[in-house]
Amino acid sequence: MAQSIVTRHATDSVGEELRRAVNATMQRIADYRAYRRTVAEMSELGMRDLADLGLHRSEIRRVAYESVYGTRR
Repeated sequence: MAQSIVTRHATDSVGEELRRAVNATMQRIADYRAYRRTVAEMSELGMRDLADLGLHRSEIRRVAYESVYGTRR
């Protein structure tokens, strides 16, 4: 059975860990909002506008995801 041990550097304090966790959470929220905004804006485009971009309406979420989070692994 594999075990993982989490160690904290002597210079890292609990406050520093909390700061990192808060910053990471804030970044996730900002990324999600950017994704939702991108989906909403692209959803307002007409079929011709999407076609001009080389997209179909079914691709909106994928394109929005990739624009915010990068390509999927």
